[in-house]
Amino acid sequence: MTPAPDIEHHLRASGLRFTAQRYGVLKYLAAGPYHATADEIYAALTEREPLVSRATVYNTLKELTRAGLVREFPSDSNAARYDANLHPHHHFVCDDCGAVEDIAWFELPRQSGQPDLGGHNIRSYEVVFRGTCGQCSRSAGAS
Repeated sequence: MTPAPDIEHHLRASGLRFTAQRYGVLKYLAAGPYHATADEIYAALTEREPLVSRATVYNTLKELTRAGLVREFPSDSNAARYDANLHPHHHFVCDDCGAVEDIAWFELPRQSGQPDLGGHNIRSYEVVFRGTCGQCSRSAGAS
């Protein structure tokens, strides 16, 4: 396997040693606008490389998230989703088909006065919109 230079560079720059597993997970997530669960990533990787274990995928995702190369965000199910798009953005989740889409970043309007954050120090935030995607809306209108 010849590694993509950008992925190899990002792994090394983040302080992580280059491994086939880290490369495979990051390459999969970076290849498209995937918002995959660990199990979805495992299934995709084992099609190509059956020697990858589920535990390795979970551990690799934790390492990539800690290194700042992958973003973890909660979904409606118990499984977290992972995203290699590190630019600030929000998400839209379709109630019907479960698709997750990136929404361009925008700042939340400041309220008059600060809300009571109960002493919490907020590091970051993201908005998750929920509703029906365009595809599902069109399908429902056609029936």
